[in-house]
Amino acid sequence: MEGLSPIDGWAIAAIIAKAAGYGAALLAMGGPLFVLVFPGASADVRQLARKVAVIAALIALAVLALRFGIRAARISGMGVSGAVDPMMLGFVWDSPLGAAAIWRGLGELLIVGLMMRGVIGLSAALIGALLIAVSYSFVGHSLGDPRWLLASLLTLHLLAAAFWIGALFPLCHAAGQPDGARLLHRFGNVASFTVAMLIAVGLVFAWLMTGSLSDLLSTAYGWTLLTKLGGVAGLMALAALNKWRFVPALAYDATAAVPHLRRSIQIEAIAILLILLATATLTSITTPPVKL
Repeated sequence: MEGLSPIDGWAIAAIIAKAAGYGAALLAMGGPLFVLVFPGASADVRQLARKVAVIAALIALAVLALRFGIRAARISGMGVSGAVDPMMLGFVWDSPLGAAAIWRGLGELLIVGLMMRGVIGLSAALIGALLIAVSYSFVGHSLGDPRWLLASLLTLHLLAAAFWIGALFPLCHAAGQPDGARLLHRFGNVASFTVAMLIAVGLVFAWLMTGSLSDLLSTAYGWTLLTKLGGVAGLMALAALNKWRFVPALAYDATAAVPHLRRSIQIEAIAILLILLATATLTSITTPPVKL
């Protein structure tokens, strides 16, 4: 299919590593955003958000280092020896991935600052979340034109997605607490705005990358993008089910509603994993029609 790069073991490894990096980075970014938006959540819910964010930031740092080796192996064609070759690693470091790694690594280290309670730790983590989001504009398909618009759209898209993903673990925990219904209801209200932003930004970005409907339906990039959008649509349906059915039921019959709500959140996590894999595939082995 047009726009599809060769797929081998290293390409698959790159997709898996990139998806893992996306997931860890989004969880790390989402933690401080959750703490900022929901200061009235119970102490253990906020502590869980901090803990998940810090662990995710450390995992993201490890995955970032792994991706350097995979990238060196792919561009050298030397396999494992290329992954550890200093010259090839130097080439990768001098590429846009190197510049992105500096911003991303610094951001992930700042998110570890959430271990410090108070304004200083949260402020450092929020700056870290912004640095991580901006770092993704240094690589991938956002390098096209108009550069500033693509970079801005991607940054907003990532921050909105991070807020949603970073809330999953805390909300799942909060579902069984006395004030869980109130927190989940407020999240639903905030998430409504987040969903609108995700959809709007995603559609504009897709239009800029594909250029036309025919290119969307005739290229590997277009079909992978449609797969991703299908996963997002399913995620939106689950979110609507939570907001309009399970969360209101939580206020009346927590015993029955909590298992359903937690199961729905777990399914959301699986949908997000599939979306991350589609996104990693999109940016690893496909080329946008506008760049063909």
